[in-house]
Amino acid sequence: MAPSAVPSREAVLAALAKVNDPEIRRPITELDMVKSVDVDGAGAVSVVVYLTVSGCPMRDTITKDVNAAVAAVPGVTSVGVSLDVMSDEQRQALKTKLRGGEPEREIPFAKPGSLTRVYAVASGKGGVGKSSVTVNLAAAMAADGLRVGVVDADVYGFSVPRMLGVTQAPTRVDDMILPPISHDVKVISIGMFVPGNQPVVWRGPMLHRALQQFLTDVFWGDLDVLLLDLPPGTGDIAISTAQLLPSAEILVVTTPQTAASEVAERAGSIALQTHQQIVGVIENMSWLELPDGSRMDVFGSGGGQTVADSLTRSVGANVPLLGQVPLDVTLREGGDGGTPVVLTSPDSPAAVALRGIARQLSRRARGLAGRSLGLTPAGRR
Repeated sequence: MAPSAVPSREAVLAALAKVNDPEIRRPITELDMVKSVDVDGAGAVSVVVYLTVSGCPMRDTITKDVNAAVAAVPGVTSVGVSLDVMSDEQRQALKTKLRGGEPEREIPFAKPGSLTRVYAVASGKGGVGKSSVTVNLAAAMAADGLRVGVVDADVYGFSVPRMLGVTQAPTRVDDMILPPISHDVKVISIGMFVPGNQPVVWRGPMLHRALQQFLTDVFWGDLDVLLLDLPPGTGDIAISTAQLLPSAEILVVTTPQTAASEVAERAGSIALQTHQQIVGVIENMSWLELPDGSRMDVFGSGGGQTVADSLTRSVGANVPLLGQVPLDVTLREGGDGGTPVVLTSPDSPAAVALRGIARQLSRRARGLAGRSLGLTPAGRR
């Protein structure tokens, strides 16, 4: 059998173009991360790849992916992968490229041309399962092929990292933060910057600044959907969200209990003051399915519909009840284990309800509020 032809440098670069940076999710060739490619006469290939920072947590993944891609090129007999680190100038060029040529920091989701649907998940009180709903909606949307990000805006009660199984810290490229990715969802939380389980003791201005940094300093890339897990109530973060993301739409989470639904109405009514749209209401912990097939209304019934009807009257527009999520042990187990129930038990009652809600939200068209229509005034004749 005739020996295979020695691969060309172009063939190796074509293979490297299929290797994505695991954090940025774009080809390493496009990000100028390939420093050099050498091919000798025997088909041995040496590749040097730039890391964005010296302590890059994905260095082993990058090495493995580059090795596998190059080894698959016909004629390659061996692969050697070396790593180098970008200079300050190279990092600055990378940041400018990622920001679309804009060196200054800005909130991409607040720009008139943004096509990202932004949902702020709110509740009147704690303990209604708002974070569980958020992470499961995110995971369900990502499983359906959407590009999804989650901001854990509940600075005092952060829980999203655990619920999505995020253990690694974000990578910093100077003043840019690359968010960890879990279950194909990009995630950022103050819990990733707090050592151990220490509490966060901040006042309003610090909370506003933290949310602003999550939206400006984090490289989100092109997202289809961004979900914000808000703290319960109508405090500083809810107000800051309206200021920083005026086109964000509100999802209200409640339980069937009358006491919870009354408080949830107040959380939803803040939209009247911030001029935001309420997408709908999600009723969590709606009932418990018993072994004999009957249902037990542990927390009463009708609270979600009551909130939806009340908000419809208040805002003068239809606020639907998007779905009812039953009590389900697998939902709790998924949150504790770091893998949402929509992935671990997609046919369970809670997962079916959550996936249904996620698909309703995914299919909604991005509204025109805050978007440029590309029109110019006609001159007078």
